Amino acid sequence: MRSKTIVFRNIITKEAISFVFLTGAAVLAPLLGVQAVTGSVVNATLFLGVLLTGVQGAVFVAIFPSLIALSSGLLPPVLAPMVPFIIMGNVILIFTFDHFKNHFLRAVLVSSFLKFVFLYSSSILVVDLIAKEAIASNAALMMSWPQLLTALLGGLIAGCVSGVLKIRNN
Repeated sequence: MRSKTIVFRNIITKEAISFVFLTGAAVLAPLLGVQAVTGSVVNATLFLGVLLTGVQGAVFVAIFPSLIALSSGLLPPVLAPMVPFIIMGNVILIFTFDHFKNHFLRAVLVSSFLKFVFLYSSSILVVDLIAKEAIASNAALMMSWPQLLTALLGGLIAGCVSGVLKIRNN
């Protein structure tokens, strides 16, 4: 009985440490200030979050980066209405990746594409609400192809990290 308790505690500890590390990386990434780097790191934490902590842990990780990006200035204040959509795009990525995770490459490709489609479509709707056309076009650009690119790069990073750490896709 005692050995089962110790094993159970180790599993919880590994998940907790993974969650804290991934949340920290996701929260600090927006402070780097470059969308390509920030987005790739955040997406990698989401993919790894699914593998290391499960869907629930990954969803909690997904909430913070957008709020930090907004408060740090990476995401212009005029794009504050996009934050719930960005979080939802991250959740779509997480659930889709989890569904296909036994086929890592397919999981990354499908989840990245669905996140991109959702964010790009959402940005078109939100941009109509933004009065200044120059800001609107920049917002639409931020939510278009860079989202697909950073999700794919995040998947590549997560694949490398999971390979090095020998994380199984269970």
